[in-house]
Amino acid sequence: MSEKLLQNIAIKELDEVKLVGFRVLCPGDQFIKEIPKTSMLLNKRINEIKQVINPFIQIGAFVVDECSNEKEGYWVCVRVKGYEDIPKGMVMLTVPAQKYAVLQYKGPNTKIMNAYNDLHKWIEKKGYSRSLTKWHLEIYHSWEDPKELVVELLDTVE
Repeated sequence: MSEKLLQNIAIKELDEVKLVGFRVLCPGDQFIKEIPKTSMLLNKRINEIKQVINPFIQIGAFVVDECSNEKEGYWVCVRVKGYEDIPKGMVMLTVPAQKYAVLQYKGPNTKIMNAYNDLHKWIEKKGYSRSLTKWHLEIYHSWEDPKELVVELLDTVE
């Protein structure tokens, strides 16, 4: 399948987002392999997580310019209503209310950076600035096959 950018880029404001899942720490060039593995692990253990809002949507979270060890890496999670009995080996993450530029992407994970490049150009063209030290999100509607992702890319802006 070829990549497809659905060019309806928009600005969205989200309230606080509570997430439970796994934190991925690895060398930068390994994320493309480790994130899909972690996604499958989360899917396998989804029933252990309490108060899940939608088990069919996974959320990736990351900070572009890691300013501390606590924010380094990539989180593969599901959204929850509240934190309760976090399963062994999993972590919780609260992303504060933020404003995002959002682009929908459909295609392989190997081409996702092309979509981000288009999103970053749009942000600049519209006069926004990227918030590189805040949480950025990726909302996965389909993640089972890394060659056919369906994902909303949420780049934090001011």
